[in-house]
Amino acid sequence: MKRIEINPMTRLEGHGKISIFLNDEGNVDNAFFQTVELRGYERFLRGMPIEEVPRTVSTICGVCRGVHYTASVKAADAVYNVAPTPTARKIRELFLNAHYVEDHCAILYALGFPDFVVGPTASPAVRNLIGLIEIVGEQTGRAVLKKRRSAVRIMEILGGRPLHAVAAVPGGWSKRISEEERQEILELSRDLVELGQMTLQVFEDVVLKNKQFMELVLGDMYKVVCNYVGTVDEQDKLQYYDGIHKIVDPAGKEIGRFQGKEYLDYIAERVLPWSYQKMPYLKKAGWQDIADGDNTSLYCVGPLARYNIGSGFDTPLAQEAYEKMKETLPPGPVHNIMVYHWARAVELLNAAEKVRQLAEDESITAPDIRTPLGEAVGEGVGIIEAVRGLLIHHYKTDSRGIVEDCNLIVATTHNKGPINVAIRRAADHFIKDGKVDEGILNMVEMAYRPYDLCLACATHALPGRSPLQINIYDAQGKIYETMQNF
Repeated sequence: MKRIEINPMTRLEGHGKISIFLNDEGNVDNAFFQTVELRGYERFLRGMPIEEVPRTVSTICGVCRGVHYTASVKAADAVYNVAPTPTARKIRELFLNAHYVEDHCAILYALGFPDFVVGPTASPAVRNLIGLIEIVGEQTGRAVLKKRRSAVRIMEILGGRPLHAVAAVPGGWSKRISEEERQEILELSRDLVELGQMTLQVFEDVVLKNKQFMELVLGDMYKVVCNYVGTVDEQDKLQYYDGIHKIVDPAGKEIGRFQGKEYLDYIAERVLPWSYQKMPYLKKAGWQDIADGDNTSLYCVGPLARYNIGSGFDTPLAQEAYEKMKETLPPGPVHNIMVYHWARAVELLNAAEKVRQLAEDESITAPDIRTPLGEAVGEGVGIIEAVRGLLIHHYKTDSRGIVEDCNLIVATTHNKGPINVAIRRAADHFIKDGKVDEGILNMVEMAYRPYDLCLACATHALPGRSPLQINIYDAQGKIYETMQNF
């Protein structure tokens, strides 16, 4: 049996590799996506005051820092059994939506679009952000970067820093918004809405109008049939900061709703001996192996899951774009994972509109930014729709609010099973009779990019010991012997 290895994987956050095993005929027997790094935040957060956790856990990743910051401060609220004031909640939502815009923009233009704009089999030397800018033009590239910078500036105004914010506290927010800052945010929000509209136009021009690419979007080579989990309000409109977490099966039938600690009734986690990343699955379905289909216990989260569980958006421009998706795509749950990119572009516009709506609300400058804290009740769960999908922070503390235990389930962890299935399916489709080249391997890598992997956030399991492999080479540079402890 021959093994093909893609190492390192490219255009993602973190470090991972793909191993593809070929049978004697040169066709794919199996394929695995393996995470090869460890962060281990669930360990060293223990012993820390819960007030310090949001600022610390935001450093888990330079990309996803805002969502961990928001989920953990919601959990800290619950530890002290308080709710943020109305003004503080608006500020948190404003912060989260600005984060959505800058993150979705980075993912689409730097990680996803190069495969379509430059071409999936183009040279890797140009199949990247620089190659994309050379094709769309420097002026367009500068416009995208400038508008994304506006989102980062809003996060800086609200959080005190452009990257790792410092203003969130249990019960609210530590920094008021002045009227001058509200006006600046309102002005910047125009850039964000324009960015959302521009991004949807790019997707339409490059992907929707290209027959070859639409075959990739709607074909079976990039299709994973699984359950979906996302967050909605009482009208089933998608929500990011708070709401009801809804589960639908592969046919679209609702099979559960939960909030807070109730996630434990629906989600179980499995530790794998070959990965630092846990493998969640739906508890009531039981572990059904890494397989998709009508009876699978795997589920996915993120933009495609949100599209499949909700009834649309609560802003006019995003709702219009959503209705166009519904007219174009087949009815019922869409299992074609390339649709992630389209849904992500619509969400970018939705978040931009929400930033504008919140900035238009003059009451967001009110002084009531923190609820006084009570006694620590010893446990808190904070759940939000992070940019990549459902994010769960669960902490247990002593009576002083010192963390004794914690559990983080991030989007890339939820999606680990479907990602494995997607990679195996793409490899099986594109690799035939042992024929493989760099372009084919990129078509395999395209199977994980819709999920927007962030392995830095997702690696918390420590299955026994750190894996170590030693390769010994002979004088001709060929491997003489390999030793490993896993």
